[in-house]
Amino acid sequence: MGGGTTVKTTTAEPWKEQIPYLTSGFDAAKALYNKGIPEYYPGETLAGFDPAQTAAHQATLGYAMGPRAAAMQQGAEGALGRSLGGYTGFTPRQTYDLMAGNVRTGAGTPYSAMENALTQGVMGNLKGNILPGLRDQLMRTGQQGGSSRNDLVQNKAIASAVQAGLTKPLAQMYTDAYQTAQGMRLPTAQMGIGQQQFGQQQYPTTMAAPLSLYGAMGDVGQQRRAMSQEAMNRDMARYQYQATAPQQALANYMSMITGNYGGTTTQTSPKDNSAMLGMLGKIGGALIMSDIRTKRDIKPVGKYKGMGVYDYKYKDSPKQYRGLMAQEVEQHMPEAVVNIGGVKHIDYGKV
Repeated sequence: MGGGTTVKTTTAEPWKEQIPYLTSGFDAAKALYNKGIPEYYPGETLAGFDPAQTAAHQATLGYAMGPRAAAMQQGAEGALGRSLGGYTGFTPRQTYDLMAGNVRTGAGTPYSAMENALTQGVMGNLKGNILPGLRDQLMRTGQQGGSSRNDLVQNKAIASAVQAGLTKPLAQMYTDAYQTAQGMRLPTAQMGIGQQQFGQQQYPTTMAAPLSLYGAMGDVGQQRRAMSQEAMNRDMARYQYQATAPQQALANYMSMITGNYGGTTTQTSPKDNSAMLGMLGKIGGALIMSDIRTKRDIKPVGKYKGMGVYDYKYKDSPKQYRGLMAQEVEQHMPEAVVNIGGVKHIDYGKV
């Protein structure tokens, strides 16, 4: 190839039938570009609170911060504090009597009232029946007067009446009252404590009842808000589709008119060095005398690994050869040059 290389140039043109359509597409693309990007969706993009949600929010805040919740909280805390303090429903004095097994019989107690009633009954019986009957009996037997015997008989009658009408009933009443009191007061105390515990258990339910209703209202509002949001999302999707429809149509148009429908290619290439390189490949591994001093008619024809490739003839031969010069190879690859008898040879297996 005459001592050098040429630059490879490739020119490709569209198929002539494509040119009008490509021109039209480019014009449309320029018009869309000059028009600018579509405006952002002008409508609402976030659904606001539904009226039911707003009402639920207001009712929840009003209840949570209002007097009802505060009063219930205060009452529940008070009941809980009394329960933790061992509250039984009795006064300290009643609690002491209960723990000691006492039955109070003094003034102001039910026992005292019963005692007074029995006493009045005994005294009435003595005055109205027993003593008048006893005097009649003594008169019939002629034993009236102020004798000691009469006094003994009268005292005995009085004692017997008191014993039968007052002492025994009082003793029985005390026994019954004690047993009844002991049997009833503990259940009463337990009932009071149970009521407090029940109130404590019911407190969360009572407090949460209105909130559950407000929560149901909020759920309804949430569902309606979700429907409103979905409608907005569809409106935005429709708007986006319409706003970008021209660009999408142009993209589809360009994808249809572009493609390898044909073309014209002009190529200028360097002289083919394949034969030269093939020749060098064939002699690869051979030891060739390539000393420039033994050659004549040397002409450069190309490059191989940065070294010149030449056509030449040996001084004692009319035949033309192609290859490298030993002196030049020695500068790049000294390991590929061998000196035999003062003449340089190229080991092509190492080039």
